[in-house]
Amino acid sequence: MKDSFRGGFFVPNLSPAFSRGLCHPFSTGCRTAKISNRVHLHLLSDSTGETLEMLAKAALAQFEDADVVRHFWPMVRSRQHLERILPELKGNPGLVLFTLVNLDTRTRLEEACGQLGLPAVPILDRVTEALEKALGQEAHGRPGRQHAMDQAYFNRVEAIQFTIAHDDGIGWENWEEADIVLAGVSRSSKTPTSIYLANRGYKVANIPLVVESPPPPKLYELQNPMVVGLTTAPERLIQIRRNRLLTLNEERETDYVDNERVKDELKFARRMFADNGWAVIDVTRRSIEETAAAIIRLHNERKARGTRQGAKPI
Repeated sequence: MKDSFRGGFFVPNLSPAFSRGLCHPFSTGCRTAKISNRVHLHLLSDSTGETLEMLAKAALAQFEDADVVRHFWPMVRSRQHLERILPELKGNPGLVLFTLVNLDTRTRLEEACGQLGLPAVPILDRVTEALEKALGQEAHGRPGRQHAMDQAYFNRVEAIQFTIAHDDGIGWENWEEADIVLAGVSRSSKTPTSIYLANRGYKVANIPLVVESPPPPKLYELQNPMVVGLTTAPERLIQIRRNRLLTLNEERETDYVDNERVKDELKFARRMFADNGWAVIDVTRRSIEETAAAIIRLHNERKARGTRQGAKPI
């Protein structure tokens, strides 16, 4: 499988020796090639490749104006499977990133990349080695160990199921079972943030705040969940709502996007947050990931203190 996207990076055609940290790219013992603005990036994993993809995306986000063609090869768990991939590496030479724990498979990959003059980078090796030293034990070479169906896996599945079943104010009778309850006006990113947190293992419910329709009294009686209020700048909220209406082929001006009306909604929500001592997060300039990270930090701080509600806005 492969796909292209903008926002990549410049990658020199470095020798395998450099990829393993054996020499410096500018030393006479390493061959280098011209730096190209278009790069083939091969991602090989012996599991789902989720970790590898996340690390690659994080690195690519640091570079601009380069064209990257990504080739994704998950579940590479045998030499036979790898042999079927090698012609693709030869036909589309570029940078190879891999997470392979099977010694035979990774040795064959490194040999092939050496013969083709392709840099092959085992992106988790340095971290694993550091952990081995710190923990005083060897790492288990088990493919996909981080995706094993242990209790944490089932807890995450349960969290996702709970979150989906308690979206948009549904199932408020069970809110006490939640870890986090998000409150905010319409289109303040409650649902996507809830889903992201659920994938991190948190049971999340969310409730839209509507001036004409007060939330159920249960919201003010919660003891276990941390309630977090999400707010945003009125201009940004109006823009998001207009885009939403356009997707519904609705072009008429309504109270939903009226400037004064939106400001009143946000004031109503902020007043509710303040009256109840709930944590408040302004999502105007935050991505979903950044908002979720802030919520997790608040949740961990609350858990460490052993306290209930109450936190400063962030």
